[in-house]
Amino acid sequence: MTGLTLYVRSRQVPTTLGAAGAATAIAWLLATAFSGEGEVSSTVLALTVMLLVAVATITLAGPDDTLDRTAARPWGWLRMSHLAAALGCVLTLLLATLLTGTRFGPFGCVVRDAAGLLGLTALGSATVGTARSWFLPLGWTLGAAAFPGMGTAGEALTWQTQASGSRPAAVVAAVLTVAGTAAYVCRGPRTTAGDL
Repeated sequence: MTGLTLYVRSRQVPTTLGAAGAATAIAWLLATAFSGEGEVSSTVLALTVMLLVAVATITLAGPDDTLDRTAARPWGWLRMSHLAAALGCVLTLLLATLLTGTRFGPFGCVVRDAAGLLGLTALGSATVGTARSWFLPLGWTLGAAAFPGMGTAGEALTWQTQASGSRPAAVVAAVLTVAGTAAYVCRGPRTTAGDL
């Protein structure tokens, strides 16, 4: 086996891809049944993106924390590629629905939400550990879905559910993407021993 194959299997990528595909199909079927044709609401989109990011969280750490710290691998490059591939998978699954009657869109919102939530999860993985890294994105997304924001501060706080043209939402998502990517690429997932 090649090193890449071992890496992918150790991160449970095949299982995660299957779970993400199933989650997207279920979300699409529910959206079709309850909202009919056309684009889903921004709330449904944000919750679906959050679900896919939560599924992808499993892949951010391997079974042995010490192996993620060895110098034998170019970990920075692997981590950056890993986040880019995770983002690509989330985008592909959701943008595939643009070919159907019930669509997860618009494109700008899909990219913003996926990149921002994945960045926030990566930041959580680097700071509090992968097992708990999805808590803040889930809570923030549920809050944004329940309490839509108005004005600049409101749009920034509820960035996941804002229209694609919202500048405060785009800024918050971009900051989370950059901060999360930098923390995860430089530091990697927090070790289990550090969680105790």
